[in-house]
Amino acid sequence: GKTTTLYTILKTLNKPGVSIITIEDPIEYSLEGTNQIQVNSKTELTFANGLRSILRQDPNIIMVGEIRDQETANIAVNAALTGHLLLSTLHTNDSATALPRLLDMKIEPFLIASTVNVVVGQRLVRKICVDCKAKKALTESEAKTIKNILPNSKEESLKQLYTGKGCKVCDNTGYLGRIGIYEVLEVTEAIRTAIVQKQSAADIRKIAMQEGMTTILEDGLKKAEQGITTIEEVLRVMNE
Repeated sequence: GKTTTLYTILKTLNKPGVSIITIEDPIEYSLEGTNQIQVNSKTELTFANGLRSILRQDPNIIMVGEIRDQETANIAVNAALTGHLLLSTLHTNDSATALPRLLDMKIEPFLIASTVNVVVGQRLVRKICVDCKAKKALTESEAKTIKNILPNSKEESLKQLYTGKGCKVCDNTGYLGRIGIYEVLEVTEAIRTAIVQKQSAADIRKIAMQEGMTTILEDGLKKAEQGITTIEEVLRVMNE
């Protein structure tokens, strides 16, 4: 899921005259017009060492498959400070938690505040099989969940949504394929201030929501309303 999102962003940014270098573990598929490097522990080609090498080539855009340690985080921040657009991933529960995670890696708060522009949080949910998709009445608790999280929901959405009944196409699971549910946290002045003050992920999340961020849960429930996935699937993924 994360790699697909990164590759999609890189494809959008990949224009003539733009130099893009990636370091990945592993390279999942080839990106035309991009110089891709694979991590290799046998030759001591780590994310950190590879990133140092990439910086000497001075590309416009750098993609680091994952920031796993303090050393890689430090080099990544320095790359961003010197005018490179840097894309990477972190393992966290949501977008807001990524910022304190960098603090845990001993990155100075003012450096995080001045280099991070956007954090995208995502989960993958199964899509309803279109061959056996059917309407289903909502339980009272399901309707209440939607109403609490999406107060502007149409009355129709609070009565019935969709499910997959199960068929040969989907092996009787009711689901076929997957789709991402997302939240996009833009690092605004208010959030930069919160980072410098070392406020908690919960506080940062609260500011982002006050400034209009759609949460992963909200996006998931909207996709359930649209008949793309089920409310059960969204709640299952959120509770993992």
